[in-house]
Amino acid sequence: MKRVICLVSAIGLAGTIGFAQGGGQGGGQKIGLATSLQRGYAGFKQNFTGNAEKMPEADYNFKPGSMPEVRPYGALFMHIANAQYGQCAAAKGVANPNQGTDLEKTKTTKADIVKALADSFAFCDDAFSGTTDENAVQFVKQGNNEVTRAAVLFGVLVHGNEMFGTSNVYLRSKGLVPASTERMMGRGRGNN
Repeated sequence: MKRVICLVSAIGLAGTIGFAQGGGQGGGQKIGLATSLQRGYAGFKQNFTGNAEKMPEADYNFKPGSMPEVRPYGALFMHIANAQYGQCAAAKGVANPNQGTDLEKTKTTKADIVKALADSFAFCDDAFSGTTDENAVQFVKQGNNEVTRAAVLFGVLVHGNEMFGTSNVYLRSKGLVPASTERMMGRGRGNN
């Protein structure tokens, strides 16, 4: 019963705050393509970086199975870093600064992996922040194709979130709570 009362109170308070912020006009805001991509990237970056930091150094070689094609935990992050360099270089229209380097094979310690991941995000930051609703639909060269900038950046998010979900399995296998779940719990949502 206490939970129901708290929930109803929270909904009422949120509605009051929302009404006050909207000036009583009940209007929301228009969120364009660029803002959607930027928000998705910020969430992915926070979640994936958080998961990279959560796993203890000793478990960075952990694999949740014996199949040879399953990457060790640390390699998940370097796989994304490799991909981000290629995809964000295309979105920015510049050469891939990581061309010819396979971070999955060269970075093995937690400190090196976390730093290389941060570097790949730093390289991608302006690809997302510099995207506008207008230039999101411009064509950029990706491999032999020309695709919209939005499609390239959407690929960063889709692939990144796929690997984020995979990293959650590794953390859960070690009894650790993923960074995104931990944040939600801190806000009073979720219980696992």
